[in-house]
Order: sequence, then structure tokens, then C-alpha cells
Amino acid sequence: MQKNVEDVLAPLSGAVWKITVAVDEAVEEDDEVLIIEAMKMETPVFAPGDGKVKEIYVSEGEQVEEDQPLLSIETA
Repeated sequence: MQKNVEDVLAPLSGAVWKITVAVDEAVEEDDEVLIIEAMKMETPVFAPGDGKVKEIYVSEGEQVEEDQPLLSIETA
């Protein structure tokens, strides 16, 4: 069975406030994977589908730009 890897992209520019998953952690569609803080507002970022966190590209406190890859999820 071939596995697909999908990057989760930042929906807006801001700072990574909190990462709520870890590498190899199973996630389901719409699970919160991290929170971006911009202009004193916290914006949750959700898993696009069921799978397993393969890699996290950012760290807490890091500034990110809109559409920047944040992490990847491996799906079956």
C-alpha cells in the first residue's frame, strides 16, 4: 500500500504559539496540530486528513509566512 505525505501549510503569517502534536503521533481529520498567533489572536491549524505526523518543520516561537509548510502528515 502506497503512503502519501501531505504538507500542512500556514493559513496566515504569524508566530507559532504552540505545537500540539509530536512526530509519529496519529491524527484524525480536523485534529488541531498547532496554533499560530498573529495580532494577539490565536488561530488553530487543523490536520487535513487522517494519518501520522511524519515531520515538524517549525518550532514554537518561530515566525512563519502564509503558505509556509509547517509539518507533514503521512496518510495511507
